[in-house]
Amino acid sequence: MADFKVGVVTHYYDKIKVAIVELDGNLAVGDKVKFVRGGEDLFEENVDSMQVEHNNIQSASKGDIVGLKVSNELKEGAEVYKVS
Repeated sequence: MADFKVGVVTHYYDKIKVAIVELDGNLAVGDKVKFVRGGEDLFEENVDSMQVEHNNIQSASKGDIVGLKVSNELKEGAEVYKVS
């Protein structure tokens, strides 16, 4: 099963290491995601926490804009793929 694109990074807060992601698909806490930019795999990570408007949520769907805590720096425009 192939990786499925679930969103794109629209902003990154470097001090708190949070990526703002506009979702094109469903995403839930516990999913494994991969960040890709310019066709290059950046890193993979488990979704440990996800927030909307500073409130913790367990899942989000297409059209939602969520904040994801990440371990590495990201740039705007990085694509987010759910790893199967």
